[in-house]
Amino acid sequence: MAGLPGPSGAGAHIRGYKATLLGLGALTALLAGCAQQKAEPAPPPPRIAQCEGLTGLALADGKVEAATSVAAGKIVTPDEGKIGLPAPAAFCRVQARLTPTPSSSIRVEVWLPEAGAWNGKLLGAGNGGFGSNMQVPSLVMRGGVAKGYAAVGSDMGHVGKSDVDASWAPGQPEKVRDYGWRANHLAAATAKRVIAAYYPAPLDASYFHGCSDGGREALMEAQRFPDDYDAILAGAPAIPWARLATAMAMNDRAVFGNPDSALPNAKLPLLQKAALARCDARDGVTDGVIDDPRSCDFDPGVLTCKAGDQPDCLTPAQVAAVRALYRGPVDGRGKSFYPGYLPGMEATQGAWDLWLTGPGAQHGKFSTEFFRHFVHGDPNWTTKDFRLDSDFAKAQAMQGEINADDPNLKPFFAKGGKLILYHGYGDAAIPPQNTIDYYQRVLKTSGTRAAGSVRLFMMPGVSHCLAGPGPNVFDGVGALDEWHRGGPAPDRLTATKFDNDYLGFLGLPAKTVRTRPLCAYPQVARWTGGGSTDDAANFTCTDPSTQP
Repeated sequence: MAGLPGPSGAGAHIRGYKATLLGLGALTALLAGCAQQKAEPAPPPPRIAQCEGLTGLALADGKVEAATSVAAGKIVTPDEGKIGLPAPAAFCRVQARLTPTPSSSIRVEVWLPEAGAWNGKLLGAGNGGFGSNMQVPSLVMRGGVAKGYAAVGSDMGHVGKSDVDASWAPGQPEKVRDYGWRANHLAAATAKRVIAAYYPAPLDASYFHGCSDGGREALMEAQRFPDDYDAILAGAPAIPWARLATAMAMNDRAVFGNPDSALPNAKLPLLQKAALARCDARDGVTDGVIDDPRSCDFDPGVLTCKAGDQPDCLTPAQVAAVRALYRGPVDGRGKSFYPGYLPGMEATQGAWDLWLTGPGAQHGKFSTEFFRHFVHGDPNWTTKDFRLDSDFAKAQAMQGEINADDPNLKPFFAKGGKLILYHGYGDAAIPPQNTIDYYQRVLKTSGTRAAGSVRLFMMPGVSHCLAGPGPNVFDGVGALDEWHRGGPAPDRLTATKFDNDYLGFLGLPAKTVRTRPLCAYPQVARWTGGGSTDDAANFTCTDPSTQP
C-alpha cells in the first residue's frame, strides 16, 4: 500500500507521489510460527573497488545484472517509462535479479554512495500496495543516499500493471511468498553481500523503513527475520492484511452497496467543517487539526436533510454510511471486525475522496484485487459478490504468508532491536486505531524489554503516510539511528508541514509552514500558551490523562 513518512504503502499512497511528481515535470519459506533455519554465512566476496566491476557478482540466490556509476544530479528512473528524480549524490547503482525458486524473479537494487561519503550503514526500503515496481522504495533509497546510507529495495518479486494490480498472483504460490515475506529478506542479504564486496570497511548498522504495505513489510522483517535489521521504522502498517482487505470490502459495500448511500465528494466539506467546529479547539489551538480525533463526539446526524436530498445536507442513507465508516465494519453479530476512520479530515485531498467515497475508491480496488486473485482465482469477482463469513474464511488461508501482526517481538528485542511505529490520525486507508491496538499488544506480549524497545508516534492532521494539514515530514531514520547507537529512547520528534509536503519529503525546495512535536504515545502535544502555535518550541508533550 511512505521519512517514508509517506506514501507506502498501504498501497495506493504512491498515487499521492505520482500526482505530485507528474505536476513537477522535470523534477521529476516458512509459515509464521515455524522454526527458522539459519544458513551458514557465505564467505566474503573478493573486494571490488570499481562500481562497474560489481556486474556479474554471484549472489546466494542470483547475480548482479548491472552496476552503473550515477553522477550527482543525474535523473534516475527506477522503472522504465516512469518519472525519475535527480540523484542527490553520486552513487553506484547495482541491479540484481534473484531466483530463490524456479518461479521467482525478484528485482533488487542496491545504491552505494561513494566510499568517502558512506556512513557505514544500510537502509532497507519498503514497497507499497502489491509492489511490482521500484518507484516507492526508490523514494526512501534516494533520501538514504543523500545522508550517506547504502540503500536497498525490491519490486517484491513480480511485475504488475500498477501497485493495485494482483493479477500476477493466481497459481503462483512462490510469487505470493516472495511478496509476502521473502523478497525483503533476500534483498537484505543481497545488500550486505554487495556492501562487503564494495567497501573496505565493514557494515556498522542496518535499518529498514516502510509505510503502508511497507509498514507490513517492516513488521514482517522484525517478526520473521529479526537478524536482518538492527532497527525498524514502520508507518501505518497494513496488518493483518487478510482482515484489512476484508474490511475494505465491507467499507466499499457501506458506501456503494446502496445507491442512496453513495456520498458525493462535494459533500465531504460539510462533514469536515462540522467536525472541526465541534472538536478543533479542544486542544487549546484552533488550527484546522483535531489533536486526537478519537475523542471527538461529532455525529453526522446533525447534517441530515430536512426535505429531500440537497447539496448542503446529507440524506439519511448518507448519514448511515458515514456513521458506518466512523464506527468501522461489524460482523453478523454486531461485533467490531476492524476499526473505523476518524472525523476531521474528510474533505482533505487524498483522504476520503481517494480511499472511501470517490469514483474508483481504493478500498473497493484493493479488496477486489485481493479476493479476485489471492483468494478466489476468479477475475470476475466484485465486491457485489462479497459474503463476510465465506470470503473471510477463505482469505484467512493466506494469513501465514502475508499477515504480519504477531505481537511477539521478543527475538527482535532480545538482540537489541528497536522499533518505531507511526500513523496519521487522518489516514483514510488504514485506520489509525489499528496501529495503536498492535502497539498495545506488543507491550503486553513482548515483556518488560518491549517498554525500552518500541515507541509509537501518532500524527494529528496527517493522511496516509504523508501530507494533510498537520506537520508530517520527520526524520524517523535519524531517530532510529541515535537510539540504536545508545541514545535515549525517542519521546519527542519534530515534524514539519511544508507548502508542498512531497517536495519537503524528497528534500527538494519547499517552504516550511509549521512545525510541531510528535509525542511518544500516549502523550500529546500541548501549546504552552505563549509564542507562535506554528513553532514546535512552544509545545510540550503531556500525558492527556492529567489534563482537565
